[in-house]
Amino acid sequence: MTDYSAEEIQPLIINGGTEQRDDAIEIRNPYRGGTITRVAQAAGDDVDTAVRAARDRVGAHPPVARAEILERAAGIVRDEHERFARTIALEAGKPIVQARGEADRCIDTLTFSAVEARTLAGEVVPMDGSHSGRGKLAVVSRAPAGVVGAISPFNFPLNLVAHKLAPAIAAGCPVVLKPAAQTPLSALLLARALMDAGLEMGDLSVLPGPGGTVGAALVEHPDVPVITFTGSSGVGWAIRAEQPRKHVALELGNSTPVIVHSDADIELAADRIAASGFTHAGQSCISVQRIYVHESRREEFTGTFLEHVSGLTVGDPLDEATDLGPVIDADARERIDEWIGEGESAGGRVLATGTEGELLCPTVLADLPPDAKLINDEAFGPVVSIQSYSEIDEALSMANGTPFGLQAGIFSARVDRALGWAGALEFAGVTINETPTFRADQQPYGGLKDSGNTREGPRYALETMTERRLVIVDGVRGD
Repeated sequence: MTDYSAEEIQPLIINGGTEQRDDAIEIRNPYRGGTITRVAQAAGDDVDTAVRAARDRVGAHPPVARAEILERAAGIVRDEHERFARTIALEAGKPIVQARGEADRCIDTLTFSAVEARTLAGEVVPMDGSHSGRGKLAVVSRAPAGVVGAISPFNFPLNLVAHKLAPAIAAGCPVVLKPAAQTPLSALLLARALMDAGLEMGDLSVLPGPGGTVGAALVEHPDVPVITFTGSSGVGWAIRAEQPRKHVALELGNSTPVIVHSDADIELAADRIAASGFTHAGQSCISVQRIYVHESRREEFTGTFLEHVSGLTVGDPLDEATDLGPVIDADARERIDEWIGEGESAGGRVLATGTEGELLCPTVLADLPPDAKLINDEAFGPVVSIQSYSEIDEALSMANGTPFGLQAGIFSARVDRALGWAGALEFAGVTINETPTFRADQQPYGGLKDSGNTREGPRYALETMTERRLVIVDGVRGD
């Protein structure tokens, strides 16, 4: 089903063709610990080779051809759906049911990008709105901004790659991608699908390798005017500071809060938060991390929530019954354990925790101090905390009390009041009676504050990947 062997070296993709290298990256299974396969490791020189070829491909495909390539690629992913899902499960440790959902979303991302390629339009400027513009016609078109340098993370190794490649293709921009070193297989599979769908030499390169060499060379290359990065806040903002003249699109982290008000449907809130807080072992930028419950419902919510959490199955990602698999590696596991210990030492109460072999079980803490790492920083693991509040202003203040601003959630029976509270939350996205882990691929998705500076979703990503070009024609009088 997956065609991987620990003895083989999967080639990288450069300028649309496959090539081997002397060095290789070992791709390990986060659950079993063994080697899945190895992947040819790119070097900094490969970035220059790829970019040089890509420069000549800017705008090479007309919009209708871009749309058809994306539509055909969506069909290939649909036809090979299980292969894509199993690859995600093997390299990222994502439970297979959730991995299938990611493959479904990749199809959506490709399809929505095809729509944008077909409908990408500019505007007519009302020149005769001023005396100086009378008799002139002005048209703004959208042109590809140039070569896109893309850097993607491990946690959604297929769909977050699609959110970089597909809008760039729709815009007419060739792409050089550096996927996460732990999870390049899904990216390579998607790239092959796009090439089979009609991309040509120079349109796409996928260069697995270290961030310090491949990533740095991509960010610093003078012929890469657009950088799209998903990852940690520290790295993302450093890229932005180092490259002030480039379009640098950042989709970064969060410490995701949910407010459960006194009039909330407790069963609904507990069920949805338990699922979303621990999906993919909490390794999502919008995994629920902080729960603020009105003091009058705290005991009821906590009991109901713990019941739902105890029903989650921890185990082999390839088992259909598994809800939580492993975190990505031993370093991540050790860091999360350390943060839990620090929270407990500072006065937090552990309500649920444990291990299943080498796997972390869902962990729930209560009454953490406001300066705890599990409050202020992104846990990126299967850990949530519960705090209580008495007045809604207190809950809003606590929710806003971190450097992040990606997505937040509110559960309340009074949607009219919740809409007002949503306006007081300093987050780019707020869900009401839905977990903030929810994301549809056509929505504008991104963050405020330390969480980023842009929006993903094909229509919104094209704003970063295209330039507006103005043409003015004189002599249009009409009199």
